Amino acid sequence: MIEVKNLHKSFSDAHILKGITTTFENGKTSLVIGQSGSGKTVFLKCLLGLFHPEEGVISYDGKIYSELNSNEKRNLRSEMGMVFQGSALFDSMTILENVMFPLRMFTKQSKSEMEDRADFVLKRVNLANAHKKMPSEASGGMQKRVAIARAIVNKPKYLFCDEPNSGLDPKTAIVIDNLIQEITDEYNITTVINSHDMNSVMEIGEKIVFLKDGIKAWEGSKETIFKTDNEVVTDFVYSSELFKKVRQMYLEERQ
Repeated sequence: MIEVKNLHKSFSDAHILKGITTTFENGKTSLVIGQSGSGKTVFLKCLLGLFHPEEGVISYDGKIYSELNSNEKRNLRSEMGMVFQGSALFDSMTILENVMFPLRMFTKQSKSEMEDRADFVLKRVNLANAHKKMPSEASGGMQKRVAIARAIVNKPKYLFCDEPNSGLDPKTAIVIDNLIQEITDEYNITTVINSHDMNSVMEIGEKIVFLKDGIKAWEGSKETIFKTDNEVVTDFVYSSELFKKVRQMYLEERQ
């Protein structure tokens, strides 16, 4: 579990995060949503330890990040997996080498052990025959699956995803959503996803945190998001005609 208490982060005179408090549970896919400029990316980078908040506490299964020494922080980072928005694969490495990269950084495994583990996770994301391909030879959906394989190769406790469906067609986006949720359930990972994709929210949003101007404006689940009367949330969620119709259908069924 990740616990966040009264988190504040500023850059120069810009106060970006303004007292965010929330929790992310093991085995659940939690989505952080909000408009551009809401603070989602800064919040995620604080969770990753890339930004250091001026005020507040982030703890990982009871371990308070700011109280850890450098070795303890490194050990904690080894328990984190990250799926970047653009996949961020190394162009000069094969898919197998890309997936093995965290093992080279954080473990002392032999080459054969690393290859076996990378092979296992590539099979898990349905890329059993892609080992020798270069990233440039893979489609956008394949690259995202490679990025997920790399993120879980070191058996992380915590998985962070930054707009994992960015640039994907709707069908492939659903495949990626379902894969992330399956892996979260299967390995009991604490998963936090930055997203603006309402399809993802409705597919896998077991917990949803809505940020507005650096403030937690609402939190709930995909089952409760249609019930809220919070205007900030409804303005964001029902900005598309599709979700306006979905909400209207929901309200009619409740009458």
